[in-house]
Amino acid sequence: MTTKRGLITDSFKVVKKARRGGKRERKRPTTPPPQKEAETKTVREEELEKLRHFDLDWRFGPCTGISRLQRWERAKLHGLNPPEEIRYLLLQTHTDPEYNLSLWSEYPL
Repeated sequence: MTTKRGLITDSFKVVKKARRGGKRERKRPTTPPPQKEAETKTVREEELEKLRHFDLDWRFGPCTGISRLQRWERAKLHGLNPPEEIRYLLLQTHTDPEYNLSLWSEYPL
Protein backbone atom coordinates (compact mmCIF):
# COMPACT_ATOMS: atom_id res chain seq x y z
CA MET A 1 0.00 0.00 0.00
CA THR A 2 1.01 3.56 -0.41
CA THR A 3 2.15 5.64 2.47
CA LYS A 4 0.28 8.73 3.46
CA ARG A 5 1.95 11.83 2.11
CA GLY A 6 1.85 15.16 3.90
CA LEU A 7 1.47 18.59 2.43
CA ILE A 8 4.33 20.07 0.44
CA THR A 9 4.55 22.88 2.97
CA ASP A 10 5.36 20.34 5.69
CA SER A 11 8.78 19.76 4.15
CA PHE A 12 9.89 23.40 4.42
CA LYS A 13 10.99 25.15 7.56
CA VAL A 14 8.82 28.09 8.63
CA VAL A 15 10.84 31.30 8.85
CA LYS A 16 9.26 34.42 10.28
CA LYS A 17 10.97 37.70 9.63
CA ALA A 18 11.22 40.17 12.47
CA ARG A 19 9.56 43.52 11.99
CA ARG A 20 11.71 46.57 11.85
CA GLY A 21 11.14 49.04 14.62
CA GLY A 22 8.98 46.80 16.75
CA LYS A 23 5.26 47.27 17.22
CA ARG A 24 4.46 50.87 16.52
CA GLU A 25 1.55 52.27 14.65
CA ARG A 26 2.04 53.15 11.05
CA LYS A 27 1.34 56.68 10.04
CA ARG A 28 -0.84 56.94 7.02
CA PRO A 29 0.43 59.40 4.45
CA THR A 30 -1.62 62.54 4.48
CA THR A 31 -3.17 63.58 1.20
CA PRO A 32 -2.96 67.19 0.17
CA PRO A 33 -6.20 69.14 0.44
CA PRO A 34 -8.14 69.33 -2.83
CA GLN A 35 -7.54 72.41 -4.86
CA LYS A 36 -10.65 74.47 -5.35
CA GLU A 37 -9.30 76.08 -8.50
CA ALA A 38 -9.19 72.75 -10.31
CA GLU A 39 -12.72 71.87 -9.22
CA THR A 40 -14.38 74.97 -10.59
CA LYS A 41 -15.23 74.53 -14.24
CA THR A 42 -16.15 77.31 -16.55
CA VAL A 43 -19.59 77.35 -18.14
CA ARG A 44 -18.04 76.47 -21.48
CA GLU A 45 -16.28 73.40 -20.04
CA GLU A 46 -19.52 72.20 -18.42
CA GLU A 47 -21.44 72.64 -21.68
CA LEU A 48 -18.81 70.78 -23.69
CA GLU A 49 -18.85 68.00 -21.09
CA LYS A 50 -22.61 67.60 -21.55
CA LEU A 51 -22.15 67.45 -25.31
CA ARG A 52 -19.42 64.80 -24.95
CA HIS A 53 -21.80 62.71 -22.87
CA PHE A 54 -24.40 63.11 -25.62
CA ASP A 55 -21.81 61.92 -28.18
CA LEU A 56 -20.97 58.87 -26.09
CA ASP A 57 -24.58 57.87 -25.46
CA TRP A 58 -25.40 55.05 -27.88
CA ARG A 59 -29.16 55.38 -27.31
CA PHE A 60 -29.39 58.24 -29.81
CA GLY A 61 -27.73 56.42 -32.71
CA PRO A 62 -24.34 56.78 -34.39
CA CYS A 63 -22.77 60.22 -34.59
CA THR A 64 -20.05 59.70 -37.19
CA GLY A 65 -20.36 61.90 -40.25
CA ILE A 66 -23.11 64.23 -38.98
CA SER A 67 -23.29 67.23 -36.72
CA ARG A 68 -24.60 67.03 -33.18
CA LEU A 69 -27.75 68.93 -34.10
CA GLN A 70 -28.44 66.57 -37.02
CA ARG A 71 -28.00 63.62 -34.69
CA TRP A 72 -30.34 65.18 -32.13
CA GLU A 73 -32.99 65.81 -34.82
CA ARG A 74 -32.64 62.26 -36.19
CA ALA A 75 -33.05 60.83 -32.67
CA LYS A 76 -36.15 62.97 -32.14
CA LEU A 77 -37.57 61.83 -35.50
CA HIS A 78 -37.17 58.19 -34.48
CA GLY A 79 -38.76 58.78 -31.06
CA LEU A 80 -35.59 58.25 -29.01
CA ASN A 81 -36.29 61.23 -26.71
CA PRO A 82 -32.97 63.11 -26.80
CA PRO A 83 -32.51 65.75 -24.07
CA GLU A 84 -34.05 69.13 -24.91
CA GLU A 85 -31.19 70.77 -23.03
CA ILE A 86 -28.76 69.55 -25.70
CA ARG A 87 -30.88 70.98 -28.52
CA TYR A 88 -31.16 74.32 -26.74
CA LEU A 89 -27.41 74.38 -26.18
CA LEU A 90 -26.69 73.52 -29.82
CA LEU A 91 -29.05 76.19 -31.13
CA GLN A 92 -27.45 78.84 -28.88
CA THR A 93 -23.91 77.98 -30.07
CA HIS A 94 -24.54 76.82 -33.66
CA THR A 95 -21.67 78.88 -35.12
CA ASP A 96 -18.94 77.41 -32.89
CA PRO A 97 -17.47 74.24 -34.48
CA GLU A 98 -16.35 72.93 -31.09
CA TYR A 99 -20.01 72.79 -30.06
CA ASN A 100 -21.44 71.78 -33.43
CA LEU A 101 -19.13 68.88 -34.36
CA SER A 102 -19.05 65.56 -32.52
CA LEU A 103 -16.04 63.95 -30.87
CA TRP A 104 -15.25 61.91 -33.97
CA SER A 105 -15.66 64.66 -36.57
CA GLU A 106 -11.94 64.74 -37.35
CA TYR A 107 -11.73 61.00 -38.04
CA PRO A 108 -12.25 59.86 -41.63
CA LEU A 109 -15.20 57.60 -42.37
